[in-house]
Amino acid sequence: MTILTFLMFVLLTRQSLSLSRPQCHSCEQTSCNCSRQNHTKVPAAPSNLITELNLSFNRLGTITKKDFVAFEEIHFLFLYSVHRPYLQTLDRLETVILKNIDVPDFHMFPALLFLYRLLKVVHMSVLNCKLFAIPCDLSARLTKLEYLDISDNIFSDLALSQMMCDGKGVFLNLETFNISRNYLQSINSQLFTKLEKLENIDMSGNVFHSMPETCFWPPSLQFLNLSSTHLTKVTACLPVSLHILDLSDNALAVFNIELPFLRELYISGNKLSRLPDGPVYPGLTFLSIQNNDLHTISSDNLNSYKNLKRLEAGANTYVCSCDFVTFMTSNSANHRVTIGDGFKSYICDSPDADRGESVVDVRLSVFECHADLAFSLLCLGILAVFLLIAGVCHKFSVVWYIRMTWAWLRAKRKPKLKKGELKYDAFVSYSEMDSGWVEAHLVPELEQAEPPLRLCLHKRDFVPGDWILDNIVDAIEKSHKTLFVLSQHFVRSEWCKYELDYTHFRLFDQNDDSMVLILLEPIDKATIPKRFCKLRKVMNSRTYLKWPDDDNQIPRFWQSLRTAIETPETENGHCLMDTVDLGLRF
Repeated sequence: MTILTFLMFVLLTRQSLSLSRPQCHSCEQTSCNCSRQNHTKVPAAPSNLITELNLSFNRLGTITKKDFVAFEEIHFLFLYSVHRPYLQTLDRLETVILKNIDVPDFHMFPALLFLYRLLKVVHMSVLNCKLFAIPCDLSARLTKLEYLDISDNIFSDLALSQMMCDGKGVFLNLETFNISRNYLQSINSQLFTKLEKLENIDMSGNVFHSMPETCFWPPSLQFLNLSSTHLTKVTACLPVSLHILDLSDNALAVFNIELPFLRELYISGNKLSRLPDGPVYPGLTFLSIQNNDLHTISSDNLNSYKNLKRLEAGANTYVCSCDFVTFMTSNSANHRVTIGDGFKSYICDSPDADRGESVVDVRLSVFECHADLAFSLLCLGILAVFLLIAGVCHKFSVVWYIRMTWAWLRAKRKPKLKKGELKYDAFVSYSEMDSGWVEAHLVPELEQAEPPLRLCLHKRDFVPGDWILDNIVDAIEKSHKTLFVLSQHFVRSEWCKYELDYTHFRLFDQNDDSMVLILLEPIDKATIPKRFCKLRKVMNSRTYLKWPDDDNQIPRFWQSLRTAIETPETENGHCLMDTVDLGLRF
């Protein structure tokens, strides 16, 4: 009866103790989330299986070991934003997270008192608690600590050195260390040299400005975060053993440190104008280089990275050249490197017409993309057109017509000479090859006759030094008649064609029948070049004198010729000449 009474007393005592504690309203099989429930004491445990307890955002004061009698298996304890916690030893506690602790008098923060009771803790985070010091003798006792996060506190270089015992060897099991967003001003790698298991260090958010030329990091280090530390230059201080490096949001203009084992590089928010050299990073698989001063990316740049699989390079000042646009808009299946941040984040800064446009929306013309080829084709096209025009002009004697028209226009502007002012009776148009007949027969017969006729011959009467076309026009204008000595040589002479064309112009423009034709030898119509189309018309529409084969007819030929030159014009403008026996037509 006595034993039964004692057991009932113990049971009632435990029940009364349990009922005196508040209850947690959000528990599962192995965890309780008691945050934001306005507790002033540690709540009662619903079972002995609870391994994770969250007491954040309550009004807890002193926390003692008795408060956790029911939480015998607890491994994880979260204390966010509590008021001056006092934590005594919990034998099984492995993880402690203190965050946003309200410490009005931070210099009196009793961190050391509870840290001494956490010597068996493996993972510890003290975040944004205005923590400013951990003494060396305490650090030396935290031999089991593998993860330490003291970010968002007020550690200085001296405090860090004291916590690390000046690099003599503490936290020997530490694998991850986060001291970001504190008040460090220098990188002291010697503090970590003896931490042979250390793999990850986060020192971001401090104010370093520079780094030493050489450093002494543990060979196990694989991750280093130096983002937002105001660095303007990186040196060989970076450990060559790194697999992941974060240098984002600094002021780096150059990055070319050789890191043979690097796999991921975060270097966004700097001032880089080109990609890092690919051969220096043979193992790189991921590159983030957003928000820099890059102007272009090409397949050649990316091919220098042997193992690069993913690239994030948006928000740069890209020049949307043809190569860049072609590379970005080509079929993504052809890309060995995946664009991880989406093509829409690649915005053109130039040319001005495409500024602000996404590169995938830009459409460049052929002349912009293939300027050299387009210019060459344009030049070839212009040359071909020029050659075609030149060929047409040559075939149809366009140049001759233009020059003759110009000469005719110039002649029209001159005042017309009256009959009494004409200097010659006839201008003789003949080929140089027929000069023998002209000088031996024509000139003596006409100039030595009674009365003598005045003839204009180009060899004798043209003004030396004047343009030959001006001489031709002037000679025709100063002559009553133009005498054409027709032969096979005549139709091959370009200057004879000038003389014929101008006379033909004069015939229709001034209604002046001043042409006298002499057929020196038979001319086959088919042999007359097409450029002598006017000669064809004249020979088909006008009578002419033929040099006779019979010597007995020669005197009559000369008489008819003198008559044609001397005969005055009638009212209708036609010359009166007897061509009954001597006139022929084609």
